[in-house]
Amino acid sequence: MASPPPRPHLLARSRTAELADRVIETIWDKGIHDRPPLEPEALWAVGSKGFTGEDESFGRCAQDVADFRTRLEAICRSLREEADLNALGHTMAYGQLTAAIRVRHNLGRLWQKHQGIEQTPIASPIVVVGQMRAGTTRMHRLLAADPAHSATRLYNSLNPVKHGLDLRPLKTRLGLAVARRINPWIDALHPFGATRVDEELPWLSHGLSPAALEAQYRIPSYVGFSEGRDASPVYREFARVLRTDAAQMHNAALPRVLKCPQYAEDLGALLAQFPDARVVVTRRDSDAVLASTVSLVSCQMAYQSESVALEAIEHEWRRKLALREQRMNAALHGFSGPVAEVSFDDLSADWEAEIARVYNLLGIELTREALSAMHAEQGRAAKSPHHAHAGMRRQMEKA
Repeated sequence: MASPPPRPHLLARSRTAELADRVIETIWDKGIHDRPPLEPEALWAVGSKGFTGEDESFGRCAQDVADFRTRLEAICRSLREEADLNALGHTMAYGQLTAAIRVRHNLGRLWQKHQGIEQTPIASPIVVVGQMRAGTTRMHRLLAADPAHSATRLYNSLNPVKHGLDLRPLKTRLGLAVARRINPWIDALHPFGATRVDEELPWLSHGLSPAALEAQYRIPSYVGFSEGRDASPVYREFARVLRTDAAQMHNAALPRVLKCPQYAEDLGALLAQFPDARVVVTRRDSDAVLASTVSLVSCQMAYQSESVALEAIEHEWRRKLALREQRMNAALHGFSGPVAEVSFDDLSADWEAEIARVYNLLGIELTREALSAMHAEQGRAAKSPHHAHAGMRRQMEKA
């Protein structure tokens, strides 16, 4: 994959994105198409089109059904009143929310057709937890490379429902091609690939967790609402989706390696669903984590609004990272299962030694086949544009 173009500053936007924003605004201004309303009822009408009420509720308790509706009302209000969206940001938010509603109904329909699939027994998962930019992706993909384990692919995460001929990898490749035109730096922020192992972030977003939304939009009231709310309904849905995916991919007998930075904030709710999990915690210097996080978040927020301020991003994410650290440590304190802690620096210096230590702490056999697969993964990672991110940040700091 080609290296990303230079990123002149943290709030830089591509010409494609600026053109798309102007075109969308012109379409609305000239009355060619109405601006889609970010209202729960309007979004529901679009996202649930072609489905039934049973598709929404099947396999879910009344509390989980109500939680999604309550979250939808709160996120819509926050987007309308606080996010100050430009045309591109408005369109992206509309698409994300209608997609979440559609996926929710699609899952309910699948569960009716294949009853019990959402309760498929699975092997005890391995949870990689830590702050974003703290080495979670590297550890996740090393563990997932072991043929004795399973992992979520990006296309499964974006769309967990398989229909007949599986076109999800192709659709994901097309979606990534568009995303790279809009934001040419995304692969420097995170190494993407349609069939590559990736985090379960979209599954959380489909349950209207703020995990992805707060890194894209300024939505303080929704973030506060969600931080003060029990995350159990989101993770009950997550568990149903995971069990469904394991059944569809025929890998329920293999331990699934799970990873998402949001798990740090919600680790208690996640472990309540999987009390038999084994946990790997990645740690990194907090100043380095904050600097890298601000770079990632600013690169996403710049596309959604004309009123993004770096000072506000840094202030908010300093607070958010501290909250995640506190909640993660509290959940770990109350967890009696196997836990392995990994230093970002130690993993960078000698990944084989760290992997051997982690396997020993978790009580897993490290086979020659696993090490061979991990070496292949390290070879792929070495060619990734992701390594350009630190260099980009240093270059911008000098500018």
